[in-house]
Amino acid sequence: MPKMKFADVLRRLDAYPRTLDDFSVRTVGGAAVTIMSTSIISLLIFLEFLNYMQPALNEELFVDTTRGHKLRINLDITLHNLACNYISLDAMDSSGDTHLRVDHDIFKHRLDLKGEPLKETPIKEIVAVSPPNKNVTCGSCYGAEHNATHCCNTCEEVLDAYRLRKWNVQVDKIEQCKGKYKRTDEDAFKEGCRIQGHLEVNRMAGSFHFAPGKSFSIRQFHIHDFQFSNVKLSHTINHLSFGEKIEFAKTHPLDGLRVDVAETKSEMFNYYLKIVPTLYMRQRDGQPIYTNQFSVTRYRKDLTDRERGMPGIFFSYELSPLMVKYAQKHSSFGHFATNCCSIIGGVFTVAGILAVLLNNSWEAIQRKLDVGKLS
Repeated sequence: MPKMKFADVLRRLDAYPRTLDDFSVRTVGGAAVTIMSTSIISLLIFLEFLNYMQPALNEELFVDTTRGHKLRINLDITLHNLACNYISLDAMDSSGDTHLRVDHDIFKHRLDLKGEPLKETPIKEIVAVSPPNKNVTCGSCYGAEHNATHCCNTCEEVLDAYRLRKWNVQVDKIEQCKGKYKRTDEDAFKEGCRIQGHLEVNRMAGSFHFAPGKSFSIRQFHIHDFQFSNVKLSHTINHLSFGEKIEFAKTHPLDGLRVDVAETKSEMFNYYLKIVPTLYMRQRDGQPIYTNQFSVTRYRKDLTDRERGMPGIFFSYELSPLMVKYAQKHSSFGHFATNCCSIIGGVFTVAGILAVLLNNSWEAIQRKLDVGKLS
C-alpha cells in the first residue's frame, strides 16, 4: 500500500498526461503539419550543427598601445610604359624627409610593352654597400661616405651616397660617371617594369612614390632628374598590403586595380590610405597575427596644362589610433544542445497551434456544408 500511494503521488505530478487512443483523431492536415514541422526541425538542426562546427569571429575595438612593431609594406606594381632604369622608389616620413634607414627587399622586372617579362635577371632597387676588399681599389665618394670603409666604385654608388646626404651632385665632375652616366631618354618608353618586394618602415604616417628619373634632395626639395614633360604612367596595382593577408578583412582592397592613361597626357596619381592596425587571434594555435586594414581615396591630376606637380604614383598613408581585434571562439556543446532544444520545442509548439487551427476551421466548414448554409 505505501508503494501504491507513492506512485499515485507521482502520477499527480505528471505534466504530460497521456490521451487514450480512443479519444485521439488522426487527420490528413495533422499529418501534413507533422511532416512539415519535422523537415523544418531537421533543417534548422543541421544548420545549427554547421554553425557549431565553425568558430565564431568576435570583433573588438580598442586604443592601439602596441610599440616596436615595424610597418611592413608589401607591394607589386606594374608600370606598363616606363623602363625600370627610369623609375625610382622613394619612401618618406610625415615631415617630407626621405627615410634613410629602411629595411627593404625590392626588385624590378623588365617587361615588354605587351606586359611579357624579358628574360633577364631582376634588378635590385638599392644595392647594399659592403666593406672593400683589400685587393680592390676603393673609389672615392667625394665626401659623401658615411664611414672610413665606405667605397663608391660605381657611378650609382656615388649618386646613392649623395642622395643619403641630401647633397646636390654635379655628375660631370664625378670620375666614376664620366662616359658611363649617359641615358637616352627615348628608350624610357620602349619597355615596362614590374616592381615587387616589401619595405619595413617605422609605424608613423608617411608616404612612398614611384616617379621617373633619379631622385635627389636639395635644400628640403625632393626632385627627379627626368626631363620629359609628358610621361604616360599607366599602371596596375597587382598587390598592396601592410602586413599579412586575411581573407575576411580589407587588407588588400586595391589588388587588381588597373589605371590607363591617354597617350598625350601626363598625370599625377595620388592614393590616400587610412590604415587601421589589426590583430587576429587564430584559434588553432593561439598565435597573434599583427596586420593592417586600410581604406583608400584616389585622386588623379592632369599636368598637361602646366598644372603644378610631378608625374608619378604617390601613396600617402596615416595610421588610426584604434586597433581592431578579431578572435576566433568555438561555441560550447551546451550552447549547441540548448539551441537544438529551443528549435524542437519552438517548432512543435507553433506546429501544434497551426494543426488546431486547421482542424477547427475544417470542422466548421464541414458543419456548414452539412446544414446547407455554404454552397
